[in-house]
Amino acid sequence: MGKDYYKILGVSRSATDDELKKAYYKLALKYHPDKNKSPEAEEKFKEIGEAYDVLSDKRKRQIYDQVGEEGLKGGMGAGPSGGGVGGTTSSGFTGVPGGFQYTYHGDPKATFAQFFGTGNPFESFFSGVNGGAGAGGVEGMDIDIEQLLGSGGFRPGGGFGGAVPSRSQTFSTSRGGAPKEARVQDPTIEKDILVSLEDIARGCDKKMKISRRVFDQSGHSRIEEKLLTVHVKPGWKAGTKVTFAREGDQVPGKIPADIAFIIRDKPHKVFERDGSNIVYRCQVPLREALCGTIVQVPVLLDGISKAINCTDEIVKPTTTKVLKGHGLPFPKTPSRRGDLIVKFDIQFPERLTQNSKDILYDVLGK
Repeated sequence: MGKDYYKILGVSRSATDDELKKAYYKLALKYHPDKNKSPEAEEKFKEIGEAYDVLSDKRKRQIYDQVGEEGLKGGMGAGPSGGGVGGTTSSGFTGVPGGFQYTYHGDPKATFAQFFGTGNPFESFFSGVNGGAGAGGVEGMDIDIEQLLGSGGFRPGGGFGGAVPSRSQTFSTSRGGAPKEARVQDPTIEKDILVSLEDIARGCDKKMKISRRVFDQSGHSRIEEKLLTVHVKPGWKAGTKVTFAREGDQVPGKIPADIAFIIRDKPHKVFERDGSNIVYRCQVPLREALCGTIVQVPVLLDGISKAINCTDEIVKPTTTKVLKGHGLPFPKTPSRRGDLIVKFDIQFPERLTQNSKDILYDVLGK
């Protein structure tokens, strides 16, 4: 009984070209003799190469589906040109009267090199360019290198073994060995979001509506609206950037631009921000600054005021008071908060009577 090429590649008889490519891709990497040192790897690698060589060719696959491996290799498959004289064709068949006879060239590494466009296994993983795949090669398939290679892998410039990238890479090459032109991504589109101190203190969601132009292959376009949600976390600093990948205009041949929203502090009528601290400027008349006073300081979220007793001191322009833990959350530890810092603006009178001047002169002169 002949070989079951579909079973060797682990695909169904109705497998598409893409499914065949992916199956060969994974198995060829898994059983390549330069990596897999098990005794059966070399024979398995050869079987995989032969199976793909047959099933990836429409004519060979059609004949194989009709008469199987023995019929394919025994010349039982009727070709489109009928009979003919002997001689090897470029497709791998030997013409004999009444049909075609297929013989695998026996070099699975040649099949590997034709598929990947290189005889150096896994070279395309690290080349960083879209070049070099042969006819029928990989077409933009997402392949998890670590999953394929396990704990070992290919180390650029150092053969196999060692760590491999723990990520997925997309390899884009074209048929016939000609590299596709690399797609260029449009520059990132940036938009500021003004966020109030109250929202920074609590955290909030900001709904951002965007409009983008979407082109189809015929060149026609439509306007598409989309709602993006920016999750503002408590304590985020001004300048924090939230990026939505590839949400810009969709133009054939280009990678859509990323859209980035940048957090900015919205001016507050009472407080100023200083990192995780907030600053309150308290206006105190000169008389109270000199004679003592109790000032009421508002708190950001509580809706109440805190009293600060300054009756036993002279409040100077450089005087500062601190209310611990009444500032903004720390971004990395939101359970902790900064401070509310109170600074004083001393209000001087516009003018004084002569009598007031004389009294002040006598009092302050002592």
